[in-house]
Amino acid sequence: MSYRRCSVWLLMVLLLASGCVKVGPDFAKPDAEVMPKWLEAGEYRQLTAKTEDYRDWWQAFNDPVLNNLIQTAYKQNLPLRIAGVRVLGARAQLGVAVGSLYPQSQQAQAAVQKFRFSQTTPLTAPGSTLIFWGSSIGVTASWEIDFWGKFRRAVESADASLLASVADYDNALVSLCGDVANSYISIRTLEKRLNIARQNVEVQKKSLQIAQARFQGGTTSKRDVEQATTVLESTEATIPSLEAQLRQTQNALCILLGMPPRDIGDLLGVKSEIPAPPPEVAVGIPADLLRRRPDVQAAELRAAAQCAQIGVAKANLFPAFSLSGNFGLQAGDASPFALANMFDWKSRAGTIGPAVQWNLFNYGQITNQVRFQDVRFQELLIAYQNAVLQAQQEVENALIGFLKSQQRAQKLVEATAAAQRSVDLAILQYREGITDFTTVLTAEQTLLTQQDNLAVTLGDISANLVGVYRAMGGGWQIRDGKDFVPDSIKEAMARRTNWGKLLTPVSLPPPRDEPRYDIKAPMW
Repeated sequence: MSYRRCSVWLLMVLLLASGCVKVGPDFAKPDAEVMPKWLEAGEYRQLTAKTEDYRDWWQAFNDPVLNNLIQTAYKQNLPLRIAGVRVLGARAQLGVAVGSLYPQSQQAQAAVQKFRFSQTTPLTAPGSTLIFWGSSIGVTASWEIDFWGKFRRAVESADASLLASVADYDNALVSLCGDVANSYISIRTLEKRLNIARQNVEVQKKSLQIAQARFQGGTTSKRDVEQATTVLESTEATIPSLEAQLRQTQNALCILLGMPPRDIGDLLGVKSEIPAPPPEVAVGIPADLLRRRPDVQAAELRAAAQCAQIGVAKANLFPAFSLSGNFGLQAGDASPFALANMFDWKSRAGTIGPAVQWNLFNYGQITNQVRFQDVRFQELLIAYQNAVLQAQQEVENALIGFLKSQQRAQKLVEATAAAQRSVDLAILQYREGITDFTTVLTAEQTLLTQQDNLAVTLGDISANLVGVYRAMGGGWQIRDGKDFVPDSIKEAMARRTNWGKLLTPVSLPPPRDEPRYDIKAPMW
């Protein structure tokens, strides 16, 4: 059998084998400890075991202003755009990985060379110099056959990394929705507290007027006037602090909305009450978090990407089979074909053949590289398990905060009503001279404290419910059917760089229950 025929058969065997051999472990969904139900499930009437996707969870507050703010933030938030651009970068990296499946080295070359020989040859006289010209033009290519699956594993890794970048985008969107809702609730809570403080200022001004009238009538001492003034000034002193907090929270909301700090009265509209929670909240079961929470999905996908890197490193332990060749046109003074015949078909020349490279003497180094990749994979497996535990903790914390805040609010409602009755009774008794002014002041201070505590607690109820929805992994679904990057940014990127089809909107799936890591077509 001729050498050429042996080479052809060897090449065919290598190509067939390269489609089925892949060294390294195949990724499997890691185990994670998940409780069968939430600790509070079944004990509180506010919670139901019904499973929901929490796509538009903020609509449960029935507040059109909040709905509009979240949509505005989704369209304009800058950190979310950064996460979207990173998805484009991951798509480009996947294209790089897929490109390795094809000839890895291609080169076109052209050369014109001048050769000078000073030795005496049969063609030259003694001591003379031989000079001749030569030129060539052609292409060379080298293709390492993916016999051990090194490049296919790299594609698996890049594919999982791409999906992880999508999960990171979704996680940023979940956080954004929660942050906007919390900022809005804080604004409404501060507005409520400001209103309470100002109402109490008016009540305390009237008490001061009563004390001044009684002092001028000689029925009480100057001390009552000074005490009333002290309480009034103390209450008024809380207003600037609350106003500062309100402005700072509004500024923070502006940044979330992707705009510089400004007056957002047009977005907030008229002052309204603190958003009230729905009577029931569907919490489902803890296992739902594994498919819904993007950060949990991202942790799993990063582990999958790293698992494939073990195979990439392990493939270097085995011989690498490659096919290389070149083809071109050659002519020159010393060639059978003169320069004038450079582009004639008879001046063609080329070589082709297989090659084997085996890093036998780097075995220890490569083995340790495989071990390092395996350690990194184990780290990410543990990180995934920890992410699952933290997700359950966040839900449990938000649930108990939501439930206990409601119980506290019920008691504060009763306490506030009692404090209001106490103030009314104390003022009436003071006017009639039955009690001293200290009783009035104590009652007014207690009323202010109870009203302020109630407002804060009402805000805590809604904020904790936002925490529940956020911990459940809701909100990212609003990006379904929409691109990750706004058209304005893609247009700017297209003017700078040839992005090919990468800027075309792509419908990537949301995090899936059982992710598959298929090789995708190159995206160049």
